[in-house]
Amino acid sequence: MKSYQDANRLIFNKKSKNGHYESYFLRANHPSKKLAFWFRYTIFKPKDSGQETIAEVWGAFFKEDEIVAIQQDVPLDKCDFTSSSDFLGISTSKLTFLKNGKASVNGELENKQNSITWQLNYTGKESPLLLLPFQYYKRRLPKAKALVGLPNALFDGSIQVNNKSYTITNWQGSENHNWGSQHTDEYAWGQVCGFDNQPNSFLECSTARIKLGPFWSPWMNLAVLRIAGKEYRFSGLWRAINNQGHYGYFDWTMQCESREYQLQIKIKGSPKGFVAFYYKNPPGGRHTCLNSKVAFCKIILSKNGKEIHHLTSQNKAAFEILTDDKQHGIELRNI
Repeated sequence: MKSYQDANRLIFNKKSKNGHYESYFLRANHPSKKLAFWFRYTIFKPKDSGQETIAEVWGAFFKEDEIVAIQQDVPLDKCDFTSSSDFLGISTSKLTFLKNGKASVNGELENKQNSITWQLNYTGKESPLLLLPFQYYKRRLPKAKALVGLPNALFDGSIQVNNKSYTITNWQGSENHNWGSQHTDEYAWGQVCGFDNQPNSFLECSTARIKLGPFWSPWMNLAVLRIAGKEYRFSGLWRAINNQGHYGYFDWTMQCESREYQLQIKIKGSPKGFVAFYYKNPPGGRHTCLNSKVAFCKIILSKNGKEIHHLTSQNKAAFEILTDDKQHGIELRNI
């Protein structure tokens, strides 16, 4: 990825016969309160040619332990792809990508119980963050790819949740892009946009494995950390296999190493801070995604065994788990 436009370039091809999913999502947290939002714009093309290609709009607002979350399907003819790198419109929801340091997003979602409407502008100057090594974004494997188009974006505007309005002023967050022909079979994913004691920082990490026929791959543990403009990568193939990561409901620990540096990560959330969605899979079937944007995170970065940074975030960590297990106890919002 040589530029912001490359990071946001739409991969979807209407003429392709392969299954495909592609999402752009935005998330951010209040500077001090336990408040967060998550909006996701998705194109979903099933591998089965007999099924319709659709778009999806997702929204969730986290307030303490209360979550309003909605997902709606949208016919593809209601989408407007004016430019592969500038604009994505899905029905009444529109996302304009960063241009001259500014971008905007607006939309609305409603079901029988709840409604969410948003009008937001965001700015940022940081370069895209790639969780995978660059060369893997051009290869067939892995089938699922993800990057952060704009780390540490600042959001302003307003969100209305069930007729209550929230003013958004300097909420720190990110713009993200992921796509592929198949979802990763099992994963935990985490992100922190500015730790409490170091606002000029950013963490992206995952623990994941895929199924290769009847066999499971080794667990892959990847992390990228930025602090005050310096990037620490723990994401090479062999490093990812040798790094350690263990997660459950609803906590996760990782230990990662590079030649000089060691990184310890702990992410933890209350079950009340999670919402559950079904994610449809292009080859067929679906997985369950447990989604929180108000989790706790602590990291320790060491150099040659000596601690150099100790960062914490009390309730600004994104924490997602993709699973087929049904024992998580979290209410599904898009049955």
